[in-house]
Amino acid sequence: MEFFCFHRDRPGSLTLRGELLEEHWSYMDGYASEMIARGPTLTRDREDPTGSVHILDLPDPAVARAFAFGEPGYQAGVYRDVMLRRWRNVLGRTMWDFPGGEGEGDRFLVLGLGAGEPADLAAPQDQDELIAYGPLLSDDGATWLGTAALVRAPDRDAARGVLTADRYAAIEVHDWQFGGRDSK
Repeated sequence: MEFFCFHRDRPGSLTLRGELLEEHWSYMDGYASEMIARGPTLTRDREDPTGSVHILDLPDPAVARAFAFGEPGYQAGVYRDVMLRRWRNVLGRTMWDFPGGEGEGDRFLVLGLGAGEPADLAAPQDQDELIAYGPLLSDDGATWLGTAALVRAPDRDAARGVLTADRYAAIEVHDWQFGGRDSK
């Protein structure tokens, strides 16, 4: 079962977040083989983190909750809230398989929060700029709650364009980057 987890930073928690970075990475190392995608959301100037996204393949909702709420930053009070949803990996790959690699171009998290009939269950035809894409679902996988996409785009408006605008209660666009330990 695949899960989308988005920890949103609490205002004023940047210093604490920095102090816990090694603990965070060590915790995530324990889930390396389950990771589909990961990385921080960022301020518009892309200088500071504002949240943390993890998409994983885990056995069940209980394990997903243990992952989300056992994270060291969550335990220490870095985050103001956590969005945890079942997710379906429509692209069938991890972010490390993205043909565009980690480098070039700006990256975004696009969250469409559902309202009414399901939308955007299949990926857009032009998938070249999609890093990860899939519907957000209830714990049992039966109810559509929205859509989450990680996308490379020239700007926020282009990123937002991967979802059908009038089919959601709200669409959020967050600056995002590939996450994990620096390999340098």
